[in-house]
Amino acid sequence: MTSDLLAPLDLAFWNIESAEHPMHLGALGVFSAHSPTAGAHAADLLAARAAAVPGLRMRIRDAWQPRGLLRPFSFGGAAREPAPDFDPLDHVRLHAPTADFQAVAGRLMERPLERGRPPWEAHVLPGEDGVSFAVLFKFHHALADGLRALTLAAAVLDPMDMPARKPRPEEPRAARLPDVRKLPDLLRGTLSEVGRALDIGASVAVSTLATRSSAALSAEPSGTRRTAGVVVDIDDVHVIRKAVGGTVNDVLIAVVAGALRRWLDERGDGSEGVAPRALIPVSKRRPRTAHPQGNRLSGYLIRLPVDDPDPLRRLATVRTAMDRNKDAGPNRGAGAVALLADHVPALGHRLGGPLVGGAARLWFDILVTSVPLPGIALKLGGHPVTEVYPFAPLARGQSLAIAVSTYRGRVHYGLVADAKAVPDLDVLAKAVSEEVETLITACGP
Repeated sequence: MTSDLLAPLDLAFWNIESAEHPMHLGALGVFSAHSPTAGAHAADLLAARAAAVPGLRMRIRDAWQPRGLLRPFSFGGAAREPAPDFDPLDHVRLHAPTADFQAVAGRLMERPLERGRPPWEAHVLPGEDGVSFAVLFKFHHALADGLRALTLAAAVLDPMDMPARKPRPEEPRAARLPDVRKLPDLLRGTLSEVGRALDIGASVAVSTLATRSSAALSAEPSGTRRTAGVVVDIDDVHVIRKAVGGTVNDVLIAVVAGALRRWLDERGDGSEGVAPRALIPVSKRRPRTAHPQGNRLSGYLIRLPVDDPDPLRRLATVRTAMDRNKDAGPNRGAGAVALLADHVPALGHRLGGPLVGGAARLWFDILVTSVPLPGIALKLGGHPVTEVYPFAPLARGQSLAIAVSTYRGRVHYGLVADAKAVPDLDVLAKAVSEEVETLITACGP
């Protein structure tokens, strides 16, 4: 297992992190337990299995030397390399029994991962009821995006019966080298990249034009965290989708818009004129890319119609905005600003990380992301997963992020918030469930 340089977006995530804004992903899995000792057994299993997973042994270190004359952008970068003193017991921790998995998860999510070791943790939380336990996985965004994190977590769960992937024929090496006859095409491609960067930059500037957001979504950061989870029946989502058209994702985003409206009105902030900018990440990962571990993300940016009192009109607005983004593609528009990371030298990421981290609030107000999960049952030590809540990191100057996963016929919303800015996160979670019921009612019999 050798070292490899971080991809530009990974490097950006590594450098924008601060003590108050840790850049790790999370996932809280709740398991049914056969005995009160199931949690302790699960912790032993996780530690034993982690030792055999190469991706979990990787730490991130500074890499100041350029890798060859053709890779000057690597100077000042960072690389993944095997940790020589890796001990899985440093990463898997068994906690005291608790009656509230989410309360403990919130406190654990606010703690940054130790940067000198492989940047991941697994926290096992036995339930006081003796019939359940939970595991909170934390992976630094520089180590893994959502798909990669899922792969690493699955490697320490019970083996899954997955169909083998057919090997793809190896491409001849000669075909990978630039053809001198195609240099004009390469030049046009370079100019196209520059044009795309300018287009994205202009879109970002337009997206910042005044539209009222909410102080609750952009409060001064406290470094504290609170989490909440909501479960929605996927059949209810399909009822709405079939009645009005669009996609499941359109419905799930519209539910967020409606829930935010309820929440803001109930807490007294008011929803009139509020249309926060929601970043919807889009994975550009492809099998067997040059950097299989690296983040390959773009995104769509839409205005959530929080100020619209009509639930079906809110859904129609979301659907139109998402269709417009899809027509343009993930390489254009303000949401694709993550792609600009490829045009910044590694030293620029290192020196400009704090500035970029602080600029997130100028770009979007809330993150709404979808994390895919396998359709088959997940287990640990024979204990099945009953719920799984994904958690996204909070950027500086932002108070709320929402991640969504569908597992075994149910949609799980994972909410992460600044605990001081959003002390009433449970009210927002309740509003998510209420909005689904409102949309079903609005669709009629």
